[in-house]
Amino acid sequence: MGLGGQDSSVQDYVCQLPEAERAKALAELREDDNIREQSLDQMREWINKHPNIKKCRTDVPFLLRFLRTRKFSVPQACEMLERYLTIRQLYPHWFRNLDCEDPDLAEIINAGYLVPLLDRDQGRLVLFSCAGKFDPHKFTSAHMVKVHSLVTETLMDDEINQINGYTYVNDESGFQMAHISLWSLTDVRNILRCIQNTTPMRHKANHFLNISSNAIKLIEFAISLLNEKLRNRIFIYKSIEEMHDKIDKKILPKEYGGEVPLEEMLAKFKFLLKEKRDYVLSLDDMYIEIDEKTCPLVSEMNEELGVGIDGSFKKLTVD
Repeated sequence: MGLGGQDSSVQDYVCQLPEAERAKALAELREDDNIREQSLDQMREWINKHPNIKKCRTDVPFLLRFLRTRKFSVPQACEMLERYLTIRQLYPHWFRNLDCEDPDLAEIINAGYLVPLLDRDQGRLVLFSCAGKFDPHKFTSAHMVKVHSLVTETLMDDEINQINGYTYVNDESGFQMAHISLWSLTDVRNILRCIQNTTPMRHKANHFLNISSNAIKLIEFAISLLNEKLRNRIFIYKSIEEMHDKIDKKILPKEYGGEVPLEEMLAKFKFLLKEKRDYVLSLDDMYIEIDEKTCPLVSEMNEELGVGIDGSFKKLTVD
């Protein structure tokens, strides 16, 4: 892993992608061997010359997160990287110290709140979440975001994930008013803006199931903050059977019509978390020097994020 502008340990990259992913990367992301090599060199040069980036990974899998998300527009990839480094420092309670051995995070993971499925949806990794398995009386919204950050950071260097993107399946059964009370309006706005503009992931489809009257207010507000492209990728179902028309039920947990129990899927993912633990924790070595009062990027992000909006979902009326 390369850290910092003076890093000279970056190894040569040999593309080992399957032919299907190579073709998809070329068709959708404009990626070929030439473009990839030139873009990586340009990003490393930009990092080396950036006056405020003191430490940053410069290895190929890390930089490709941003280049592939931004379809090899180097300026846009560099801007996303700068935003990514900035939010990690502005919101450390969400994005730093992502330790799978932290007792609170481990308990939430072990409950089965957020689990990657074993099989893919049209090549995309599927992240399955169940709101009822997150205890809102014991944990905070920061715990919730941190678990999502831990899981996604564990997965984002995978090149197949970078090219094909992610599908989300969200079972909202068990969602309570207590879940809503965890969130301020500002936090919801902030985290959604972070997801849209700073997280190097291709969000391809978001499926919601078993939405209660308690959950609908929060979800409607969240959807209103998304850009049009992401809004068009949200699907809401009244039944599991209806969802099966969109997603092959065989890839879902056994409890939802599939073949493999969720517990088995979770056990496999916990091995990956352990394997990647040191790697994920080392992200905290990265550092960008920012002055929240004078940094133009921070001011721009604050404006986008709607900093200053007060309020809480505790005040919402639920039918």
